Amino acid sequence: MVPLLLFILLGLTVLVLFEWRARRQTEQQRREEENAIKERQRQNTEGECCGQHLVCERELPPKETPDYYDDEELDALAGIPASDYTPQQQQLVRDVFLTLHETDVIGWVRSLQMRNIQLPPDIREEALLIVREQRALSRQHS
Repeated sequence: MVPLLLFILLGLTVLVLFEWRARRQTEQQRREEENAIKERQRQNTEGECCGQHLVCERELPPKETPDYYDDEELDALAGIPASDYTPQQQQLVRDVFLTLHETDVIGWVRSLQMRNIQLPPDIREEALLIVREQRALSRQHS
């Protein structure tokens, strides 16, 4: 009878050890995954924009209404893909863009995003360049 009890006790001890090891590995893997996610988020918040939009929303306070830059006529472009703009519509966007002061470009682009207005690719590239320059200047002055 004693050998049977020792055998059962040994078996239970082995099962408990295996369960403990499995849980420990699972917790360690979970921690490693969480650390990897936090590292990716940290990297995204440090350098350039994450690439999902022209102006990183995480760098700007949340807004409920867009600001207008004397560009109410652009509201007619809401919901239209930039690739479908007519030459006149592209020129309308360019005319507004050319009247902006460089320090207003970040806010203007954000306003367009809130209004669901896309920038034509050539203007988008110019605006992105200005946004990067403005961010670099603000980092230098910080």
